[in-house]
Amino acid sequence: MASTKPHVVCIPGPPQSHVKGVLKFAKLLHHRGCYITFVNTEFNHNFFLKSLGPDSLDGVTDFQFETIPNGLPDSDADDTQDINYLLCETRMKYCLAPFRDLLVKLNNSNTNPPVTCIVSDGFMSLFTITAAEEIGAPIVVFNTIAASSYMGFKQFRTLVQKGLAPLKDESCLTNGFLDKVIDWIPGMKDIRLKDLPSFFRTTDPNDTMFNFIMEATDKVHKADAFVFLTFDALEQDVLDAMSSMFDQSLVYAIGPLELLLSQIPDGPLKQIGYSPWKEDIECLEWLENKAPNSVVFVNFGSIAVLTPKQLVEFGWGLANSKFHFFWVIRPDLVIGESAILPPELVAETKERGLISSWCPQEQVLNHPSVGGFLTHCGWNSTIESLTAGVPMLCWPFFADQQTNCFYTCSKWGIGMEISNDVNRDEVEKLVRELMEGEDGEKMKTKIMEWKQLAEEATAPDGSSFTNLDNLVNQILLWKR
Repeated sequence: MASTKPHVVCIPGPPQSHVKGVLKFAKLLHHRGCYITFVNTEFNHNFFLKSLGPDSLDGVTDFQFETIPNGLPDSDADDTQDINYLLCETRMKYCLAPFRDLLVKLNNSNTNPPVTCIVSDGFMSLFTITAAEEIGAPIVVFNTIAASSYMGFKQFRTLVQKGLAPLKDESCLTNGFLDKVIDWIPGMKDIRLKDLPSFFRTTDPNDTMFNFIMEATDKVHKADAFVFLTFDALEQDVLDAMSSMFDQSLVYAIGPLELLLSQIPDGPLKQIGYSPWKEDIECLEWLENKAPNSVVFVNFGSIAVLTPKQLVEFGWGLANSKFHFFWVIRPDLVIGESAILPPELVAETKERGLISSWCPQEQVLNHPSVGGFLTHCGWNSTIESLTAGVPMLCWPFFADQQTNCFYTCSKWGIGMEISNDVNRDEVEKLVRELMEGEDGEKMKTKIMEWKQLAEEATAPDGSSFTNLDNLVNQILLWKR
């Protein structure tokens, strides 16, 4: 007998950070009484099974996993860390038919209730909105990025109209053109071109990602609701502007998700993790022996890459600061080479440094010994650091990370930016300032204030808690 619960189909974008955000949200919806079907690409699904074990995605009652093809012909099926590959326009359009077939299968099943709503990653909306229209179900666009970053992406079409993008030539990257302050974006004061998501920095009008972003953001006005992984107090001006812009859709700030999830009693869903890579938990034992706020945590996420020179400069900057550090170095962190530090650097830091290929980041950030976070400014990392009360050194790599860095450093007062080319002396200086300087103390005070506001937002009757309940009642339980 099929359940009578509302049936929500959740589909993330392929990058790991997107899967993590949507999976957390799906668990919250399940706790609020929804039947969940979580849709991974075949590649991601198999990656999880290979890394975490054949039973890792068995699901539980009313929470099942399904897959759709990777979005490209089999001959090209090996995914890479290339964001153009992960989110390319042709891939999204290729996904419509299998996703439509999956929805039909679910609606014809005797073991689950009919689909009542789709929760789609914003970057999958090129095909998910069409599919939702075809089956007559409401669709919620869930953005795993900040509201400010999304507003930046939404301006790409206007950049073209104003002649600011594509760039006229490569010199625009170095001649100060990107320092231009733009004053016409709703809810975003004093932002410069360089602080917008980086995909407009192309000289090619046919650039795949640039055009994909414009097409995806053009289509989202058809959604019934938008969810942003943030909280009202953090991005109030942008959220207000967004609500005016999407006058036919409801806008909900629901975050930080980890604080909402922490209120749910442990259950079988807890064992379903968010990382396709095996996490090194021995690092937590290493942190146990360190003094409070004495360790610099370094992690550049799942996609950002360094040049060999940047790796070495970061390494010597950390070494020369004389602080303890824990550095996550993925095997593919360095472009085209193995991520191996020089032997003399390893010898210099063997008593103070720990290196791992991956880790449980939220647990690390919340460990009392961690006093600072050197990060690429991905949104998951930024909001997790804020939630843990850990100030940041920011080295944005690409995409929305530039916007996250601008807000972290210039608006919220909880970070300092490292220049893109990376110099060991600057890294050393900023690490020292972060960990023991006057600016570091100010950032620590400020981030604890934001942490408290995040906790208030996610408490019962807080804005994010209330927004989640309203989303369930206004959209997920709504019948067309």
